[in-house]
Amino acid sequence: MSDFFSVVEKRNSVRKYSDKPLSDDICRKLVEAGLRAPTAINKQEIHFTVVKKDNPVQAEIQNDLNPNAQNSFFYNAPVTIYLSGDENFKWSAVDAGIAVQSIHLAATALGLGSVVLGCMKDVLSGEKKEEYAKKLAFPEGYVYQIAIAVGYAEATKEQHTFDFDKNVSVI
Repeated sequence: MSDFFSVVEKRNSVRKYSDKPLSDDICRKLVEAGLRAPTAINKQEIHFTVVKKDNPVQAEIQNDLNPNAQNSFFYNAPVTIYLSGDENFKWSAVDAGIAVQSIHLAATALGLGSVVLGCMKDVLSGEKKEEYAKKLAFPEGYVYQIAIAVGYAEATKEQHTFDFDKNVSVI
């Protein structure tokens, strides 16, 4: 198991994946990382939908995002995990964000690449909201929160830099 801080330092957003599929065991480990994330009042209301890249719903979402797009919004990742949450629980978006970060870090620790996907929010929350909720097996009363694409990285990039003194105040 990787040291936590080395995983955080290695983590980046991968936007190009190999065609190698993820095993069911790896998918389960990723989802379990999300399930272990804390939730407000321990509600555990986040639902995870694992979708393989050849599922027709991926192409439909891609088309609804932009029918003329030259590149995949999923970056051809073998798996996308959609997180949905209780539409009446005010902390679902926060809980989903915590869970997706856990998946992101777990992917890095497993030697995988991942990228958090927010770009489909308008499509999955728009006029076809109920249709997509059904296709993505969201529980009744649940709505899209965020998604993450995961796979074996085919390309890497430099880690982003930050300016600690500019971005942090200690009072």
